[in-house]
Amino acid sequence: MDINTAILSIYTISENSINELLKYCYGPIEKPKGYILTKAGTIEEYLYFVTKGIVRTFSIVKDEEVTFWIGEEGSVACSMRNYVESKPSYETIETLEDCSLYRIKAQDLQQLYKQNIEIANWGRKFAEYEIMKTENRLIAQQFLTAKERYDNLIKSQPQLLQRIPLSIIASYLGITQVSLSRIRALK
Repeated sequence: MDINTAILSIYTISENSINELLKYCYGPIEKPKGYILTKAGTIEEYLYFVTKGIVRTFSIVKDEEVTFWIGEEGSVACSMRNYVESKPSYETIETLEDCSLYRIKAQDLQQLYKQNIEIANWGRKFAEYEIMKTENRLIAQQFLTAKERYDNLIKSQPQLLQRIPLSIIASYLGITQVSLSRIRALK
């Protein structure tokens, strides 16, 4: 996926606005699988557009990595706490595959929001999209069974099962790897 497609996958903006946004983007940046883009407890000045590969966000809870966000091509990887409040992140952001990324300074993006209404609307849609994803995951964790969460993942993102380890899938679904194996055995 090229950078223009990644930007437009969030919200359609004009070619002039894309070009204005791209003036502040740096890339492509190639990062290997397992690379840490942002470490928990730090302030990261960049947002990353994922044009190739998969990234995840996770936190350490009781000495275990808990994955709570997975982003594929077209996603923007960032700590929302950094992005919105400029405070240290709760999470670590890691590449799960070799990735091709573009980065933009959050400060530059905020300035573009003030100068260009299309880019400001793009940023609003990005935030709204992330809020909806978070709400959907929260509702799923609270009200769906482990099997229902797995079935939803199979319907919405079946390619993840081929691309990332089952231990990370299990963590993302909020279940143990043993439970995930049992659910998969029922298929």
